[in-house]
Amino acid sequence: MKKAHVILGIAALAAMLVVPGLLKNYGIHLFTTWLVFIIATMGLNLTVGYAGQKSLGHAAFFGIGAYTVAILLKAGISFWIGLPAAALLCFGVGLLLGFPALRVQTIYLAFATLGFNTALWLVMRNEEWLTGGTFGINNIARPGLFGFSLDGNLAYYYLVLAFAVVLGALLWGLLRSPWGKAFTALRDNPIRAESLGVDIRSYTLMSFAIGAVYAGIAGGLYASQVQFIDPATFTVGSSIMMYLMVVVGGPGYFFGPLLGSAVGVILPEWLRFAQAWYLFVFGAAVVLLMIWLPDGLLSVPERLRARRQSREESAARAARAATHTPSNGGQA
Repeated sequence: MKKAHVILGIAALAAMLVVPGLLKNYGIHLFTTWLVFIIATMGLNLTVGYAGQKSLGHAAFFGIGAYTVAILLKAGISFWIGLPAAALLCFGVGLLLGFPALRVQTIYLAFATLGFNTALWLVMRNEEWLTGGTFGINNIARPGLFGFSLDGNLAYYYLVLAFAVVLGALLWGLLRSPWGKAFTALRDNPIRAESLGVDIRSYTLMSFAIGAVYAGIAGGLYASQVQFIDPATFTVGSSIMMYLMVVVGGPGYFFGPLLGSAVGVILPEWLRFAQAWYLFVFGAAVVLLMIWLPDGLLSVPERLRARRQSREESAARAARAATHTPSNGGQA
């Protein structure tokens, strides 16, 4: 990891520890939602940014995690059992969703995952005996930890922050391991990766499964945060927004989800001064960003470095040409 990225991570963590204590309840809620989507998009960044797969079904795993935790809590089962159960269920479903990726790629895979999200959303909406249908599930409890209540917004925020840090550390270790190199090889050139001995079938499936686990954990945390869930939160539109967060932050950059989620969660709140026009302003800002920075916000340092290097090389070529010109003229 580059020194600049380490500094960015330390600065972000320090801000996340200090700033929420200075905010009112809504500000804490906003920061908690930001953390939840950081966790969710960390998983999507693994699937899309590092493994090179296309997925528009991430909100479905987010919903599976949320409904699993909510249903188990309503059945009297502890949050600390419900959250691992949600992660395991998402892992299994993510493996199954990975199989279409073995047969189709690019836009066709995106449509397959989009269809999965739509099908699961219909289950959430229509199976009222299980999910509550359009009425949703309310009064979802927040957990306790070692006898301490986490009902307060600030206490629950720090719980979500702890999850984000631990899951981020696990992902960082995974990406530095041979698994991470295999994922990037799969993204860059699957045929060459296979010729080098990478089992592209297994790594494709695992990229979906691990990404789904992150979304499931985020969904479980979100359910206890807002204490009410309904199918409207887990639509294809939510999947597209998560994909947008990854792309805006920078796919394949470790801290991409940090910035991308801020754009998707916090920036719209800052634009509410525009009142009815704030969604238009937000959409226009994202479009312009994608035109000028197609590789995301975190590609800015690399683009500046490449531009500076190009100028230096041009200057060096000009200097060499100026040096050789007199001698060439003398020989003529």
